[in-house]
Amino acid sequence: MIAARILIVEDDRIVARDIQHQLARMGHVVIGMSANGEDAIRLAGCHRPDLVLMDIRLEGEMDGIEAARRIRDAHRIPIVFLTAYANDEVVQRASLTEPFGYLLKPFEEPQMRTVIQMALYKHASDAKLRMSERRYAATLASIRDGVILCDGQGRVDFMNRVAETMTGWTAADAAGQLLASVFVAVDEETQEPLEDFSTLVLRSPDFAPPERLSRLLPRCAAGDACTGMLGGMAPGVAAPGIVIEERCSAIIDDRGEVVGSILVFSDLTQRRQIAEALRKAQADLAHIGRLTMMGELAAAVAHEVNQPLMAIVTNAGTCLQHLSQPQPDLARTRIVVERIVRDAQRAGDVVRSIHALARRTPADPGWVDLSALIADTLALVRAELRRAHVQVETDLPQGPPWVHGDRVQLQQLVLNLVMNAIEAMAAPAVTERRLRIATSCGDGRIRVRVEDTGVGIAETDVDAIFRALYTTKPDGLGMGLSISRSIVELHGGWLTAAPGSSGGSVFEFVLPVSPGGE
Repeated sequence: MIAARILIVEDDRIVARDIQHQLARMGHVVIGMSANGEDAIRLAGCHRPDLVLMDIRLEGEMDGIEAARRIRDAHRIPIVFLTAYANDEVVQRASLTEPFGYLLKPFEEPQMRTVIQMALYKHASDAKLRMSERRYAATLASIRDGVILCDGQGRVDFMNRVAETMTGWTAADAAGQLLASVFVAVDEETQEPLEDFSTLVLRSPDFAPPERLSRLLPRCAAGDACTGMLGGMAPGVAAPGIVIEERCSAIIDDRGEVVGSILVFSDLTQRRQIAEALRKAQADLAHIGRLTMMGELAAAVAHEVNQPLMAIVTNAGTCLQHLSQPQPDLARTRIVVERIVRDAQRAGDVVRSIHALARRTPADPGWVDLSALIADTLALVRAELRRAHVQVETDLPQGPPWVHGDRVQLQQLVLNLVMNAIEAMAAPAVTERRLRIATSCGDGRIRVRVEDTGVGIAETDVDAIFRALYTTKPDGLGMGLSISRSIVELHGGWLTAAPGSSGGSVFEFVLPVSPGGE
């Protein structure tokens, strides 16, 4: 049994005392007794009882029905009427106050017990329902989409604030209106009026028609939807309003019948603006990427062609010196000119190699003896090694296994690592200048180790030095090691860098090998 705090409103004090005793035996608490309506309203406001037992006929000008109405409106306290009069007119007036029970005098205690328990239980259920409705309304009000609820006849029952803003209707004005009057949507392309979803949902097999895009027309100043605006619009002129996405589904009762529908719609304007901004940003990034690639390619060409061009300039100067002699030594001059031709050809090969590297393809693949290639590369930079006073040590096993790849690109890889080592050992603080290059094979790969005694690499620069345009040298372009790693990766290998065990740097690249050549 539910124990409750009860207010008794009864003008017969003997009857009121008897009711009080009965309630005490049931386990209830009587918080007050009154014989007139005005006092009953005051007591209800002060004590907030769980239930009011209200006699219809009271002392004073206010009867129990009016007192019950005011208590219900102010405090939503459940009322059970007590009366000896039950004619139709009295019952009709009492029913308007939505009572929770009706007891005809004289009544027995079991009868009162039952009516009170049913009233308390019904009030608790109604309170839960009202709380559920408030939560439901708060949820619909807080979402960012517009929401409209319609009854079974397609008339508006509820609108959240977003729907009010988007349609131009207030919930109060829209209540009871047909959805077709409040929510006027047209086809985005043809601008033809669309059937409202509350009607369309009834013809849908699963009572949930597919989503659709449309244009929602605003409400006119006169208070009606702008349905007449479309007729006077010029062809090709966009309709007023906003582009929306509509979703709708039916509301089904316990018997499986459609009792209403819910329409949810969202404004696509911002989403389309974001999509357009994203598309533009992607296009800008692609453009920047192409410019960056062009810049890196230009820097790479400048970096890689510099060495053969310097050799051409040097040899051309030597050639001019020979020709300026009274009796030029044509044989020696011819040798110098041949060097110029070779260097020019090498410059062209480097450019083609860089172009192929940018396209991620070997320019002229074939079988390469890596040990022989390293020896040839060291011969090319013999003058630079001599001027820098660098002592060279090599451990280069001859013959297979060989590497399948682009000879010019692989030579450029070795040349970059050697020149990088020479520059690292050019600092005045470096007293011992030694370059060691060794190759070794195993597990189907060939490993090339280039070790110098230069200034070394900081731990923080180990990964950064391979980024394009990153350099630790005052006059460096920052492309040599980036190109070197690209060449190695193009040939299926990898390139690493690390500080040497006793100073200097160690660069090592690994490439897949083949047991023989062509």
